[in-house]
Amino acid sequence: MTGEVINLRQKRKEAARAASKVQSDENAVKFGRTKAQKAREAQDEARAKSELDGKKRE
Repeated sequence: MTGEVINLRQKRKEAARAASKVQSDENAVKFGRTKAQKAREAQDEARAKSELDGKKRE
């Protein structure tokens, strides 16, 4: 019986980190947007707002 001694606390933490990583990767695919996409949407929103403001009547 010359097996490797392991620390169960460390193994539990490793398993929890792996599960967390899987969950975060799924959420990134589901909800994530790139910085370029966010910038493009902000630019479109600003353009739409300025067009609307330009068409306002006093």
